[in-house]
Amino acid sequence: MQRILVDQQKITTVMQNDVTPADLHPREARIALESFALTANNVTYAASGFAIGYWQFFPSGIAGQGIVPVWGVGKVVESRNEALAVGTRLYGFYPMAETLVITPEVSSRGNVTDVASHRSQLPAVYNRYVPVGDTTPDQDHIRALLQPLLATSYLLSDWLEDNSYFGAKQVIIGSASSKTGLGLCKYLAEAKGRGFKIVGLTSERNRSFVQGLGACDQVLSYDEITQLAHAPSVYVDMAGNAAVKAALHKHLAEDLKHSAAVGISHWDAFNPSVELDGVKPEFFFAPAQIAKRRKEWGAGEIDRRITDAFMRLAREASDWLTVTVHSGLSAAPQVYAGLAEGTADPCEGHVIRLV
Repeated sequence: MQRILVDQQKITTVMQNDVTPADLHPREARIALESFALTANNVTYAASGFAIGYWQFFPSGIAGQGIVPVWGVGKVVESRNEALAVGTRLYGFYPMAETLVITPEVSSRGNVTDVASHRSQLPAVYNRYVPVGDTTPDQDHIRALLQPLLATSYLLSDWLEDNSYFGAKQVIIGSASSKTGLGLCKYLAEAKGRGFKIVGLTSERNRSFVQGLGACDQVLSYDEITQLAHAPSVYVDMAGNAAVKAALHKHLAEDLKHSAAVGISHWDAFNPSVELDGVKPEFFFAPAQIAKRRKEWGAGEIDRRITDAFMRLAREASDWLTVTVHSGLSAAPQVYAGLAEGTADPCEGHVIRLV
């Protein structure tokens, strides 16, 4: 069984590794991956692997080497669990590898949860797998590329609304060219009675891309932070670039009412020890907002709203997203490295197809 290992201390160092598949124990099932997406989200998983626990989902058994989680679709090829039949296709959280062994628990609605002991203390949203039936490869690719990111975008917009936007007159999105940043801009633009301006921050290289999408009221490059209006503001940071964050905090000072840390796509410029002016950044953890809404609305409602929000933007994806499909797991290291090194084009979406 082939898998991709990432150096946990130097996350641009990637290698392919071969291991002998373990025999199934009673109640277990083996899933063969059909395809998975690679995005900046996976770089954040690696960069925050220890802090948030992403290395724990799929332990490699090799000190210093981790398996980065990915979102994709797989098919059950072997089962010792009567509740999960061979041939079932499941969308969810997988290792960057050819197969995954799970201990499935199947709900009355057919949804599958991996109840393996090493995942029991990890966020439940990552342990759930959804049957997808006979979807097409194109449908699988768009779902794997966009649903996890746009789910985070939607949850961010819901959380901001839940907090009355912290009284902000402008919401500033760092790394607005990222798919999560783009989604947040679009969902914020839908806000009823919107009383705030949406400002996208991005690199000069990606400025025209963000402007062309029409989701922001203003687009600034990172070296134009001093052009931000002095008004009550919220900063939602997808990049984790310490210098950018320090400059924004210094410029806005007391006008910055909340600073949310979401991603670390600029992982090589991340430095949490940098002292910042004004409010202290707080980490936004999407599973916590899901858990809050499940408690308030019931389990099905938040899932329905996330799906509806994803579908709205997915229908527009062909207008701005070019999906590039790479054949075989051996293609994954180069694609992942390009994302980790920041050379990927925001107009492209990368999928690794194994079958």
